[in-house]
Amino acid sequence: MVKKEESKEKLEATRSKSIKPKTASKSVKKSPLNLSVENVGFKAGDVYQALATQQKALSVAEIAKVAGISKDEALLGLGWLFKEGKVRNEDAKIVLA
Repeated sequence: MVKKEESKEKLEATRSKSIKPKTASKSVKKSPLNLSVENVGFKAGDVYQALATQQKALSVAEIAKVAGISKDEALLGLGWLFKEGKVRNEDAKIVLA
């Protein structure tokens, strides 16, 4: 009976302690975008080539993956191509015009 009471006390003591789960802190450092005209033009070329090779409408994430660039860089390139009239929106995806 004594052992049973001791185990109950240990269990209650364990429950009463607030244990915080340990979480790993990830600090992701984004490299700043190079907003030079030359770089944005290169990203537009990457986006254009990705769309041309796939020959279908792609989302921004899909374009970035195929082109091997970040989503932000894909958006920069898309802005350039939209301005030139080289791409258009089709069912919430991007396709060559």
